[in-house]
Amino acid sequence: MRIWFLLALLLAFLPLSASEKPPSAAIASAHPLATQAGFDVLEAGGNAFDAAVAVTAALAVVEPYGSGLGGGGFWLLHRASDGFETMLDGRERAPLAADRNMYLDEKGQIIKNLSLNGPLAAGIPGVPAAMAHLADHYGKLPLKQSLSSAIRYADQGVAVGDSYRRMAAFRLNALRDSTDASAIFLQRGAVPDENFVLKQPELAKTLKVIADQGEKGFYQGIVGKKLVEGVRQAGGIWTLDDLQKYQVIERKPVYGYYKGTKIVSAAPPSSGGVALVTMLNILSGYDLDALEAVQKKHFVIEAMRRAYRDRALYLGDSDFIDVPLEQLTSRLYAAGLRASIHPEKATPSSMLSGNVYENPGFHTTHFSVLDKDGNRVSATLSINYPFGAAFVVPGTGVLLNDEMDDFSAKPSEPNIYGLVGGEANAIAPGKRPLSSMTPTFLENDQGVAILGTPGGSRIITMVLLAALDFMEGNRPESWVELKRYHHQYLPDKVQHEVDAFNQSSLESLKLAGHSFKQLNRTYGNMQAILWDLKNNQVEAASDPRGEGLAEVR
Repeated sequence: MRIWFLLALLLAFLPLSASEKPPSAAIASAHPLATQAGFDVLEAGGNAFDAAVAVTAALAVVEPYGSGLGGGGFWLLHRASDGFETMLDGRERAPLAADRNMYLDEKGQIIKNLSLNGPLAAGIPGVPAAMAHLADHYGKLPLKQSLSSAIRYADQGVAVGDSYRRMAAFRLNALRDSTDASAIFLQRGAVPDENFVLKQPELAKTLKVIADQGEKGFYQGIVGKKLVEGVRQAGGIWTLDDLQKYQVIERKPVYGYYKGTKIVSAAPPSSGGVALVTMLNILSGYDLDALEAVQKKHFVIEAMRRAYRDRALYLGDSDFIDVPLEQLTSRLYAAGLRASIHPEKATPSSMLSGNVYENPGFHTTHFSVLDKDGNRVSATLSINYPFGAAFVVPGTGVLLNDEMDDFSAKPSEPNIYGLVGGEANAIAPGKRPLSSMTPTFLENDQGVAILGTPGGSRIITMVLLAALDFMEGNRPESWVELKRYHHQYLPDKVQHEVDAFNQSSLESLKLAGHSFKQLNRTYGNMQAILWDLKNNQVEAASDPRGEGLAEVR
């Protein structure tokens, strides 16, 4: 039995044969124009990595509340020719003048909104460097060609939708505080009406400089000088040295194996892959298919609780701290966590060992790409809070992130997404803040899944639920439409969408000791692709909660 298990494990981790190619390409993104930009590149002879550049840049223009040149992200790559897999870490870095107490007053208390609004909240962006890296090291087309659609969208303008107006209303006061942000994203200082066309000529110029000069066009030269001058004049601490020292890092993805399925996901400074594998390792000890729905959800919630507890205790930028990656992703460690789960009772978070020194997350963005050679990309990008720091650097069109809020500004204090953290994620010069972004590949003998989603602290649990759904044999439409629930250790509540639990299940879980918080809105915006290996067909789906587009061509 052991020999067969080891053989199955080995086969699951072997790459697909180079001769196995999907019959179609597919792209799923959060905006139809971004999906179209990706296909424009594929149809011009580019590969999935060129398409990823095009989609990244297009989303920066058409979905500015979710991502942008002033933000960062993780691009998970699979190269079909040799099975090579890597994660591009384009996460923002803390400025070199940052310090661990920069958001505290003289009494050691957090200064409200200082890590959320304005240039002091911004880390050094990684998106421009990541796009250039993708084009130079993995793409087939020049960067200029892959950026052409985004440049056109910024120059000519795009009509905004309901999501844009809702996010603009949410961040209205902060956007008004930045002259350039107000002029670009608002309509006479108010939320734009339905006929509003978003034009960004200065952003188009910045994109053109990047197209001509590569990443140096953003981090050096006239754009770099404008970025530093604009940030410092408004109270920020960036320097030219910060920009020139920024580098994309290629990291080995986090791998796992769950009942015949290979998991490939994001590595630190993302907590996504580690937490996802931890949860699946815990759940591997149960026959979930044989359990009643209430019992299954109880075990899933308890697995979430324990993975998020470990996130708070151990995870951060592995270039700065020692992350016990092998332990956290090992089956033996998960068995210990599983042993602490009562089959019929919730474990209060206060009873879990460890001393770890609330608000929903709406945005960030995600896209998935598969080309006809079998190359694939799963990418989750962010500027953190909707419209990031709500500050546009004059003369550049670049909207800054507020990813500094993803650090633990003070032990025991939650960030804007309700996540707590300790020393592992404390602010330090040049450090990358911990993230929940979880771009993921799943692979078994049935097919290959490419998926991910925005959603702040809830990203990892959304990917978990979709992964379990994939393993049950369901299709992408099901993964993206699932009713969602989430536990993140603290606060000790199961957050959930309406109808995620029927009344009977809710009452049973409450009797077991679980506390619930029904959210007043849906969350997430999953973009997913399935390459069905059994039937050699490709399917894609875009979350109905958003206004994205998934296409197979």
